[in-house]
Order: sequence, then structure tokens, then C-alpha cells
Amino acid sequence: MIQSLESCAKSGARLVAVAAGREPADLVIRSGNVVNVQSREVLDGWEVAIAGGRFAYLGPDAAHTVGDGTRIVDAGGRYLIPGLCDGHMHIESGMLTPAEFAAAVIPHGTTTMFHDPHEIANVLGLAGVRLMHDESLLQPINVFTQMPSCAPSAPGLETTGHEITADDVAEAMRWPGIVGLGEMMNFPGVIAGDPKMLAEIAATQAAGKTVGGHYASPDLGMPFHAYAAGGAADDHEGTAETDAIARVRQGMRAMLRLGSAWHDVEGQITAVTEHGLDPRNFILCTDDCHSGTLVNDGHMDRVVRHAIECGAEPLVALQMATLNTATHFGLERELGSIAPGRRADVILTSDLEALPIEHVIARGVTVAVAGEMKVDCPHLDWPAETRTTVHLGRALAAGDFEVKASRATDSVVAKVIGVVENQAPTEALKARLPVIDGVVEATEDMAQVALVERHRATGRVVNGFVSGFGYTGRMAMASTVAHDSHHMIVVGTDRACMAAAANRLGEVGGGVTVWKDGAEIALVELPIAGLMSDCPAREVAAKAERMVAAMAECGCELNNAYMQHSLLALVVIPALRISDRGLVDVDRFEVTGLFEDAA
Repeated sequence: MIQSLESCAKSGARLVAVAAGREPADLVIRSGNVVNVQSREVLDGWEVAIAGGRFAYLGPDAAHTVGDGTRIVDAGGRYLIPGLCDGHMHIESGMLTPAEFAAAVIPHGTTTMFHDPHEIANVLGLAGVRLMHDESLLQPINVFTQMPSCAPSAPGLETTGHEITADDVAEAMRWPGIVGLGEMMNFPGVIAGDPKMLAEIAATQAAGKTVGGHYASPDLGMPFHAYAAGGAADDHEGTAETDAIARVRQGMRAMLRLGSAWHDVEGQITAVTEHGLDPRNFILCTDDCHSGTLVNDGHMDRVVRHAIECGAEPLVALQMATLNTATHFGLERELGSIAPGRRADVILTSDLEALPIEHVIARGVTVAVAGEMKVDCPHLDWPAETRTTVHLGRALAAGDFEVKASRATDSVVAKVIGVVENQAPTEALKARLPVIDGVVEATEDMAQVALVERHRATGRVVNGFVSGFGYTGRMAMASTVAHDSHHMIVVGTDRACMAAAANRLGEVGGGVTVWKDGAEIALVELPIAGLMSDCPAREVAAKAERMVAAMAECGCELNNAYMQHSLLALVVIPALRISDRGLVDVDRFEVTGLFEDAA
């Protein structure tokens, strides 16, 4: 990823020679209209010359760069736009390895990703991060890694498979593909001056790299200002215009996300389209996209289209997904625009609003045409220990999922996690629940939720209640994808099904399974860290689609409900979550009792 001094000198000499007409270009694109995100204009009829994987010439006539060996691409009047960049995302959320994720998004025009592998960090620690980093560097597109900052995301509120230390962060800053620190989710720690969190930030800043932010609180008063002072350079947790404005005013880049379940662009882009803020401080990203979304709906192309539909000018939306992102990470001289010296990442499209991705070039090489991959995405040989990470310690039974009342009573008031469609935050609800034979039972409008410890084989099961999925009948769903500690989350209306689902994931080494009336009706195997598959994206997407259909068969009608399921243990986003330590009140950042009154 980082060129040596000698390599830079040779590359620069070649680019100068091509631009001056002394040497032929490798590739020239003619008869197109160049979208210049530097000046925010369309340059009709301009031509582009590429040499050694970089742009050498951009101008009205590239004839002087054409030689005997020069390949010519006729754009046919189409637009040339820079390859799209995802400024904040998690590869593991696609249920895919870096290689398979790259293969899924390249046909959609994504040529640069900045990913934070904190999911695998929670399971396998620094060794897992290194594997993600190493496979990322093998890809035919630019895949930069942000060193995870918070494993656990909230110390004292959850237990992870491994922890990330300040020394780990300092070590990773020396790796060639590390571009900065992943989202600093422990915002209460930063605000309180936690030495570990501040040491991680300091190590990143000392390396001259970017600190990723994550401020998941609606409080824009003193705590927000303290967090901003801690050094976070961006934030993707905003949901409303006021959030975007507040972040930009404090010198952060506002990252507006559209993932599989997070629809936060529309509520914030008005800061630009109506409030008139400078768009160069806004970045589009996905955060979390599962494989079905990638295969069927798109990636960053989907986000750009959506931003345009929400009122952004097409060239402004493209800036937010190209140059703005590159500039944020200090890479504006490397990528993010069609300009001399930059990596030759370019898309040919016939419409700047509909944005069909018709021809994708990365580093001067055609990587996809009309949705079909034209290159391979190399894999690592993932070691055996990455495929044996689900340790239950014992077979689970229906009784493990009973919620016992501690005294004789016919009802209790329980705290209930309330799922909010298309939003990361949950609600902290309360409900009076019946007690039958000493066991607290969910009512018809809710389900049970359980966290099963899976890293250290303790056999611990923490039980609670959740509302909003709409499940009916006898069912259960279990997943070893449970942000961010990635224990096992089980949601169900039948305790025998819940036990069967949990045991099934123990058998297959992780993934997602849905059970109905005592039988398994969907399974997505995720053998690598219980988070990812190294099978092709279309195969994983097909199983994921079956999983989504199975959830619907069990009564769930939420949009992308799987993402809501996987975030039930995310103890850094309000309001109520579940962890191996118990029920967590995220507003107070403390473990709380399940019952409002004595049970």
C-alpha cells in the first residue's frame, strides 16, 4: 500500500514522461465526460491517460500519450467518475472474508474501503485483526484497515474473547495497511479521561493517522464537547440534522450512513441541502451491510443514489463518496479523484443520477464490466484456530432459558428491550408480565432474548425480554454475530427451540439459524470466528435471503430485522442491551436488574 522512495521516484518519472508525450500510456479513455470532483464540474469530451496504475494525464486531447502498446477504451459519451470510497464499514457484517467482500462490491463500483475489523478483534484479538489486514492488502482494490480501538467496547459491561490494548494499537500503527484508529465506541471512557482510551488515541495521533469516532448519545452538551476534545476526527452515529451540524461545527467530518438497516442519510443531509453547510465536511458510508444487500441492492453506489434521491446534487453526492473520504484520511494525493498522480480508479456510467455501474477500473485494470467480475480476489489460508471459536461448554436445555421469579407472585414488571426499525438505538420499555409456576413468561407482543457465553465455555446464559420483532408461534433464532462482544444471541418464543438453535450453532462452529415448531428452517454457516464465510458472496447471500424469509415465516415484518437481532448486545448504543454481565442500561452505562420491582 505504501510505496518506497525508489518506487515513488520511478512512478513519478513515468507519469511525467507520459504526460509530456515522451512515453506511451498503458490505457487511454476517450469520448467521455470527466466528472471532476476537485472542481465539481463535468468536463465534456476530456480524455484520460493511465500509466503504471495511475492517472498521468487529464485533458481535452490525450493523443500525444498514445503509442503502439496503448489500449484504448471508448467511453461512448458516458461519464467518468472516480471509484467510490466507503469511509466507515465492517467487512464482517457482510458475513464474508475481505476477499469475498471485495468480490461482491467491486461490480458496484467500490474501489476503496476503510474497514474496522473490531468484530473479529473481539473474538480473536490482534491476531484476528492481522489476518483481516493481510487479506485486505491482497485485493485488487484499495482496502485500508483501521485498528480496532474498543475490545471490549465497554469495559465492565461485557466480556470479550480477547482484549485490545494500547500496546496493540501502537504496534498496529506500524503495519502498512493501517490508516488509523477504528471507531472510539467507549465515549464515556474518553469523556471521563480513561488512560487506556486516551493512550490509544495518542498512539494514533503520534503516527499521524486518523482517529475514528462513535458518539452514540443524543446529548450534544458538555459530554459531546468533551468527546470532541478527545480527538475523534469523524462520527457516523448521527441520525438527525442537528447531529450532523454539531459534529461539523466541532471540526469532525459527519459520516452519513446507509447500511442494510441504518437509514441515516435522509435525516442529516438537509444540513447541506437546506441548511447550506459546506459539503466537503460530509462523507457517505455504509457501516454495516449484509451479503444480501451487497448482491441484490449494491454498496456505495446504493448510498450515492439514495443521497441524490434525498436532495443532494449528483456531483456533491459523488464528492461525499470519493474526494471527501480520501481527504479525511490524508490520501487525497493518492485516490478519490480523476487527477494526475492518483490511483487510476474510475467508473464509466451513462447516468449521474441513476448511476448504473457499467465499467469499473481499479489501479488501471478493468476489474468489472456490466456487473461481472474480471479479476480474482486472493484469499488467505485461514488457520484452523479461526474455525473453532464457539465454545458452549455443555449442551443447553429449555430450562436454561427460563426466567425465574425469586418470590411467589402472579406478575412482575420487567425491563424490555424495544427494537426500533431502521435505527441502531433501542428503547427501554417496561411491561407487566405473568408468572406461571414460578417462571416469568413473555406476552404475545414480545419474545425472550438470551445471551449465551461462547468464548470461554462457561455455560452462562443471561435471559431477558425483547419487543418489536413481531414473532408468533413456536420459534427461535440464534446468531454468533452479536455486536460487539460476539457471544451468541438467541431470540425466541419457545424455550425448547431456543436451546435447539443454540446447540446447532455449537455444532456447526457459528452462524445464524432459525427454528420453527421444533425444526430448523434456515441456516447460514459462518465458520470463521463465528462471523464470516469464505464461500462466494452469492452463496452466502442466498442462505441469508432464506434466513430473512424464515424470520418472516415466524411473523417478523421488520426491514432487515437480522441487523436488529445482531445488535441486541451492543452495549455502547442506547438505551437497553443484554450482555454476559446482565441487562445493560446504556444511558447510565451500568448493569441493571431485569425487574422493575422485586421478583
